[in-house]
Amino acid sequence: MSFWQSWKYKNLTFLFVSLTFAFFLGRFEPFHQLLLNLGNYGYAGAFFAGMLFVSTFGFSTGVVTLLILAEKLSLPLIGIIAGAGGVFGDFMLFRFVKDRLVTEIKPIYDSMDHNHHLIKLLHTKHFRWMFPVFGAIVIASPLPDEVGVTLMGISKMKTRTFLLLSFILNVSGVILVLLASRFIKL
Repeated sequence: MSFWQSWKYKNLTFLFVSLTFAFFLGRFEPFHQLLLNLGNYGYAGAFFAGMLFVSTFGFSTGVVTLLILAEKLSLPLIGIIAGAGGVFGDFMLFRFVKDRLVTEIKPIYDSMDHNHHLIKLLHTKHFRWMFPVFGAIVIASPLPDEVGVTLMGISKMKTRTFLLLSFILNVSGVILVLLASRFIKL
C-alpha cells in the first residue's frame, strides 16, 4: 500500500499545500498581471473577480478588478455576477470544510479533549447561534470569507441555506465596496 493511500490527513495536507502554492503563485508577476487583466473580460471577468474577492490570497486582486470593471459596466450587474462568483468560491470551501476537513480534524480534537468540553460549551443555547451569525458578518464584510465559511460549515448549516445566504451577503459586500470606492472618488 502506498504512503498516500494510508495517510489519514489527506485533506489537511491538501489544504496546506494549496495555501502554500497560492502564496507563491500570488507573488509570481505574470500570474498577477493575468489576474489584473480580468477587467478586460467584462462580466465573465466579474465572475472570476468575485471568486477572488472571497479569498485571502485573491482579495486585493479581486477588488482591483471589480473597481476597473465598475468604471465601464453596470454596478448592480457586477454585484450580482461577482456575488455569484463569490458563492461559487465560498461553496467550494464550504463543502471542503463540512464534508472533508471536519472529519479529519475531529479525531485530533478527540485525542486532545476527551470529555468534549469545548463542543458542549459551543452547543449550549447561548453559543449555538454565534457560528452562523459571525460567519455571516465575516462574509458580508470586505474581509476574506474563509473564517466565515468555516464557521458556517461547522455549524451544520444546510447547503441550500448557505447558498442563499452567501449570495445575498456576497452581492451586498461587492456592491458596498464599489459604492465606497465611488464615494471616496468624489
